[in-house]
Amino acid sequence: MEKRTPVVTVENVNKSFGDNHVLRDFSMKVEAGENLVILGKSGSGKSVLIKCIIKLIETDSGSITVLGKDIDALGEDELNRLRADIGFLFQSNALYDSMTVKENLLFPLRRHWSKEDREKMADAAILEALEDVGLAHTINMMPAELSGGMRKRIALARTLILRPKVILYDEPTTGLDPITGREISQLMIDVQKKYNATSIVISHDLNCIKMIANRMIMLINGKNYASGTFHELEAATDSKIKEFFE
Repeated sequence: MEKRTPVVTVENVNKSFGDNHVLRDFSMKVEAGENLVILGKSGSGKSVLIKCIIKLIETDSGSITVLGKDIDALGEDELNRLRADIGFLFQSNALYDSMTVKENLLFPLRRHWSKEDREKMADAAILEALEDVGLAHTINMMPAELSGGMRKRIALARTLILRPKVILYDEPTTGLDPITGREISQLMIDVQKKYNATSIVISHDLNCIKMIANRMIMLINGKNYASGTFHELEAATDSKIKEFFE
């Protein structure tokens, strides 16, 4: 892949919870427009890492730069502005059950757009986001009326509505059947192409990873143990890497 400008840089980050050392001098760079997958065992620190990137969790040491900004140097207002450029697709989808699909998508616009902008552009933005995920017809439905795959798509639409420069996916295909998982994976590829979005993906789903990953990082014992393409790591002879592909 052609060398691009890093949009996320993590340098020597450490994070512990009591005696549990989750991240140990972890470093990585994510280039503009790539889908980077982080693969590791359950409890290895993958979700902790992406929460550190948006400062939902404080690191113990090290530095994280996102879109050219050192997140530890930002005040609360600056951090919130930066977060508007970072989409986060939660594993649980985190939709509001008491709100319609339209109201769920309007929620981030209320936080980050002025009232004037919302009145002028919200309807068009919501419709475009729903069309991006193929669910424009669900605009007035409630989350409980949707299948698991549809809820995942709506959550992605809400993530896309602010046109984030970076998207963080936390186990995007967990709990979905294989066909729906492939559909979500293809949708992630489509989003990458349409918006040139940079994505960091946490996943255990090898079928999803094989489809979407431009590059992978193996998070083992809190460290960036190995990186490469899916096929490079699949062909590795190191037993710690091989066990993920067996």
